[in-house]
Amino acid sequence: MIGIFGGTFDPVHIGHLRTALEVYEALGLAELRLVPLGRAVHRAQPRFPAALRLEMLEAALAGQPGFEVDRREIDADRPSYTVDTLASLRRELGGEVSLCLLLGRDAFAAFHTWRQPKEILKLAHLVVMERPGEPLFMEEGLEALAEGRITAQAADLHKAPAGRILFQPVSQLEISSSDIRRRLDAGLSVRWLVPEAVWRILQR
Repeated sequence: MIGIFGGTFDPVHIGHLRTALEVYEALGLAELRLVPLGRAVHRAQPRFPAALRLEMLEAALAGQPGFEVDRREIDADRPSYTVDTLASLRRELGGEVSLCLLLGRDAFAAFHTWRQPKEILKLAHLVVMERPGEPLFMEEGLEALAEGRITAQAADLHKAPAGRILFQPVSQLEISSSDIRRRLDAGLSVRWLVPEAVWRILQR
């Protein structure tokens, strides 16, 4: 089973990496691909250029078995939609391998507004990373999409290539890329908020 974790990674930080590692271990993933955003559609473009975000992400993942940077959104040079990224992966990996799309609670709460959410569920499972015991209110459109798909067993994701939704508790560190950028703008250190290799790159 392969995990897909997309984001701007602007820059990548310890919060991204710790939650990714916990999901990797909890689900017994064979591989976890981190996919940096290419061109944003419904938000401001990333602060750091693509080449620098890739460099930082590759430096952060160096030496971590099972983790890989997937640069297909950046190389595509077009607006980045999750459904297109997953379809590209399916063409590459075939229809039988289980794919799991990792996303946070806020992203999942708006999932029904994404481009072709039903198609996404045909292409991958959803793994919603959440704080233990945190309640979630689902709007009507999201509730309809989730009906009959939610499972509490990671094993169910291994049994099918796509279509299930799992809520996975993770340690959520109160670190954000926007706060890191604010600290950099203010001339403050971001050491120990990001991996040491990323900190050295940012110091440049």
